[in-house]
Amino acid sequence: MTDNEYASVQTSSASRNQHSSVKIPFVDLKLQHQPIEAQIEEAIKAVVQQGDFVLGKALADFEESFATASGVKYAIGVASGTDAIALGLQACGIGTGDEVIVPANTFIATLIGVIKAGATPILVDCYPDTALINLRTLNQVITNKTKAVVPVHLYGQMVAPHQLLKLAQTYNLLIFEDAAQAHLSKGEGYCAGSVGKAAAFSFYPSKNLGAFGNGGIVLTNDLQVADKVRALRNYGAPRKYFHTDIGTNSRLDTIQAAVLNVKLPHLAKWNQWRNLAARHYDALLTPLKSQGIIPILNQNGTGHVYHLYVIRVSAECPLGRQTIQEKLAARGIQTGIHYPIPCHLQPAYQYLGYKTGDFPNSEALCQEILSLPMYPGLSNDQINYIVNSLQSLF
Repeated sequence: MTDNEYASVQTSSASRNQHSSVKIPFVDLKLQHQPIEAQIEEAIKAVVQQGDFVLGKALADFEESFATASGVKYAIGVASGTDAIALGLQACGIGTGDEVIVPANTFIATLIGVIKAGATPILVDCYPDTALINLRTLNQVITNKTKAVVPVHLYGQMVAPHQLLKLAQTYNLLIFEDAAQAHLSKGEGYCAGSVGKAAAFSFYPSKNLGAFGNGGIVLTNDLQVADKVRALRNYGAPRKYFHTDIGTNSRLDTIQAAVLNVKLPHLAKWNQWRNLAARHYDALLTPLKSQGIIPILNQNGTGHVYHLYVIRVSAECPLGRQTIQEKLAARGIQTGIHYPIPCHLQPAYQYLGYKTGDFPNSEALCQEILSLPMYPGLSNDQINYIVNSLQSLF
């Protein structure tokens, strides 16, 4: 799950027509930035005065800090989360002729990254309660071409590390984590990005740790992988004008890294706020289960960092999702859908050979899921208003 996801939020026509009457936005970045605005301005000013806009000191500082915070040795900043997947997989030796297992229920950038690396994405279904990749189905699609699995830590919740590691050992698979929505997420004693050979993160502005534009990073404990990504992101050159690989231009700008340096020390607190807000949602929404409103299951407790808070408007609900979304918008509440069309049914990926019915859980979730407002600073009073508004519809 990577870039432009907030841009892909599917708002109803009612919501689009009522921006002036929005009481609770889907995401409120101003609320997050106002307390640290002066620090951010100073950090940007320092880069401007230093003039090291590309591969500068602030980037090196951030790479070291984010690696340490995530419990790994190396971090390599790149231009986007999508590039982090593509370049990270390439650096791990994945390429043409290889098959890589990915969930059907993910943002399309997961597939794009695999394809940009030269490999073929092989899709599997998800669990209906967590929306995470169904690891029990992996053995059904493994062939002699299968080289890796990309678990997507969707919505901020990690895919089970112990089960992942056991499967990888059994079938000799490389684990490459898509942690675009899971900055500092925890599960079974692991931190997102520390389970596999390498991992990709996105710093799209609406992420738990967001830049002031696009950005991404690759994490790894493998020095060879780290060095390879460093070369690939910089025209395939491990040193200036010496090109060992057919690389690209994909570098996390120093100014973006400077912004992220200011925000990183606040991330744990912001994640905790999200988790507490989710628990308040969960408690208030319990009576609505009888109406078919079911929150996506949290299996990681306080380790879930809730990039998104997602409910299912199940088949048992007397109201349709669009109706609920429009009625909430009429009350000034913005919502989103993550995601309305599963990857295998997107027009650009028909060549992969999948069809309707191949991944029933993913297809059902795309018809049911609704993302409610979630961001640091969201108050209990606001959550009360959201849930009370939802309850009043029944």
